[in-house]
Amino acid sequence: MKILVTGGAGFIGSAVVRHIINDTQDSVINVDKLTYAGNLESLESVADNERYTFEQVDICNRAELDRVFNQHKPDAVMHLAAESHVDRSIDGPAAFIETNIVGTYTLLEAARSYWNQLDSDKKAAFRFHHISTDEVYGDLEGTDDLFTEETSYEPSSPYSASKASSDHLVRAWLRTYGLPTIVTNCSNNYGPFHFPEKLIPLMILNALDGKALPVYGDGMQIRDWLFVEDHARALYKVVTEGAVGETYNIGGHNEKANIEVVKTICSLLEELVPNKPQGVAQYLDLITYVKDRPGHDVRYAIDASKIERELGWKPQETFESGIRKTVEWYLNNTTWWSRVLDGSYSMERLGAGE
Repeated sequence: MKILVTGGAGFIGSAVVRHIINDTQDSVINVDKLTYAGNLESLESVADNERYTFEQVDICNRAELDRVFNQHKPDAVMHLAAESHVDRSIDGPAAFIETNIVGTYTLLEAARSYWNQLDSDKKAAFRFHHISTDEVYGDLEGTDDLFTEETSYEPSSPYSASKASSDHLVRAWLRTYGLPTIVTNCSNNYGPFHFPEKLIPLMILNALDGKALPVYGDGMQIRDWLFVEDHARALYKVVTEGAVGETYNIGGHNEKANIEVVKTICSLLEELVPNKPQGVAQYLDLITYVKDRPGHDVRYAIDASKIERELGWKPQETFESGIRKTVEWYLNNTTWWSRVLDGSYSMERLGAGE
């Protein structure tokens, strides 16, 4: 099977590509524009594999997408290419509208055009798997509820609104044109190769540098944490075994308040890196509460029972095992993240909404 993965040089995309190449017999065509968050060094371990091909293409470029489809003739699409950082979407929503909505539309049309030319067997077997987020559902503040596949959409940020729009487009292309689509919505991912603007890598690297650990508001925002390699396995299961027209929520069964996550990282660093930066008595002292993000959702939590029941997937990592693996990975891979930080991101605060 040949799978076209968009955004395969990103955090989740690269985990998906590594999983397919390392753990299956399938081939990957990685289509990535290589924005600031795309990093081919995350794919060094598979770059020379004969089943792996890279195409530097923007999903908004229809002519290039048509070329890629006709040249590589994929059996499935896994669409992960997206602008994904909520804070950046607050500061500059335009890129999110362009990539997440217009880019998804352009990719759907290129896929539909290609799909229409396939013979009946290949047409029936083709899949367009759209990878989305639990943030489209909005906020669970004040309830013990979980997001299910039937939860109505109430996105709060420009990012989540753009992803909600793309989800609707994907479902419309199934309903209107018959394109065989599947949607997944996941909770917060973490793990190796995570771009350092996100909470967990930012806290690890700031602590190692003796910098403040900025926690929004009171730090009691709750997220469900999913180890990225667990997510990659789930996504592959969905594209190969999932039912057309279905939505699958993918979560880690690990609800944690942000402040709890930060304190866990501090205690792991106390154990693993006892020699602290100059002037730091303990890593916990670096925690600094900062003004909250505008429109910040208080709680996300996913009910992942459907994918377990129907496809037999469940996470292998607990939060405790996954966060330890993650911290150890950053300690052992300074070359990777130092090069990332040489680029466009200097760990500044984004998304204050001013």
